[in-house]
Amino acid sequence: MLEPPPIRVQPLLEVRRLRVEIDARRGASVAVDDVSFDIAPGEVLGVVGESGAGKSLTAAAIIGLLDPPVHMTSGEIRLAGSRIDNLAPAEMRRVRGRCIGTIFQDPFTSLDPLFTIGEQLVETISTHFPLSQHGARERALALLGEVGIPAPGTRFDQYPHQLSGGMRQRVVVALALAGEPRLIIADEPTSALDVSVQAQIIALLKRLCDEHAMAIMLITHDMGVIVDAAHRVAVMYAGRIAEIGPMREIVHAGQHPYTVGLMRCVPKVGEARATLAQIEGAMPQPGAVPPGCAFHPRCPHVIDRCRSERPELSTAGASRAACWLYASES
Repeated sequence: MLEPPPIRVQPLLEVRRLRVEIDARRGASVAVDDVSFDIAPGEVLGVVGESGAGKSLTAAAIIGLLDPPVHMTSGEIRLAGSRIDNLAPAEMRRVRGRCIGTIFQDPFTSLDPLFTIGEQLVETISTHFPLSQHGARERALALLGEVGIPAPGTRFDQYPHQLSGGMRQRVVVALALAGEPRLIIADEPTSALDVSVQAQIIALLKRLCDEHAMAIMLITHDMGVIVDAAHRVAVMYAGRIAEIGPMREIVHAGQHPYTVGLMRCVPKVGEARATLAQIEGAMPQPGAVPPGCAFHPRCPHVIDRCRSERPELSTAGASRAACWLYASES
C-alpha cells in the first residue's frame, strides 16, 4: 500500500473541464462531462468506476486517440505546463511515446506477432532517439532487464507468442518506457493476467514510478490494484468524477454514495457473507443521463434537489465529492 507523497509538487498532467461527445443520427451524446484532475511527478492516480463511466475515453482524449464519431469538444489538457489537446496530428504523434507512454489491457494485441520483441523495441527506440542500430539494441536489452525479463538476450530474438502473458505485458511496459516518457497511462494493464502476475506488474509499475518520478494514470475496475498501487483515486460515474481524494480515504471512508456502494461490493478478508453486496440498477448510457445528479436513480440518500440540480465537487472530509450531502447551499 502506497503512502501519499509528503509534498504536493507542481502537476505534470493537468486536465481541465474535459468534455467528450459521441456523434449520432439523433444528435451528439456526452460521454465525458466536465472532468478535471491533475497528476504530479512520482504519483499514481487510480481511476475507477463501472464499464461505461468514461475512464478509457478520458485516457484516449489525453493521448489524442479519439476517433470519429467520438471527439473532444471542450476543455484543456496540459503536460508539463504546455497545452497538448490543440496540437496538430503530427505533433501529437511525437508527444505519444516520447512524452506519454501507454500500456493497454491485452499484451498480445499490443504487440505485432510478425516481428520479434527486439525488432519492435529497436524500432520504437529509433523513432525517438538518433541511435545507431547497435546503440538501439543495447538500449532495448537494458529495458528488458529493467522490467524484469530474464535472459534479455534470448528474449530479444523471440516472437510474442513464445512468451507468457506476464512476460508479454512486461515487454509492453518496456515499449512504453522506450521513449523515456514522463507520463504513463495504463488502461486495465493487469485484467488479462492471473493474480500472481498482476501483483508482479503492479510492483513493477510502482518501482518505475518511484525510480523515474513518472506520473501514472492507472485505469482499473480492480480495487485490489488500487489499494496496492495508487496514491490518489478518482471515482468516475456516467462521464463525471463522483469523488476524488487520497487512496486511504476513498477506500476506507468514501463520502459519495456511489463510492460507498463500490466499496461494499468488494469482499473483505475474514468477513462472512452469503452474497456480495451490489448497487441496484445500472449506469445510464451516454445520451440517457438523467437530469440532476446522474446517480440519483440508484442512490439510497436521494433528495429532491438531486433530481433537478447537478452537484459540483465539494470538500467532503479529506476528499472532494460531487454530492448535495456535502455541497454548500446556494
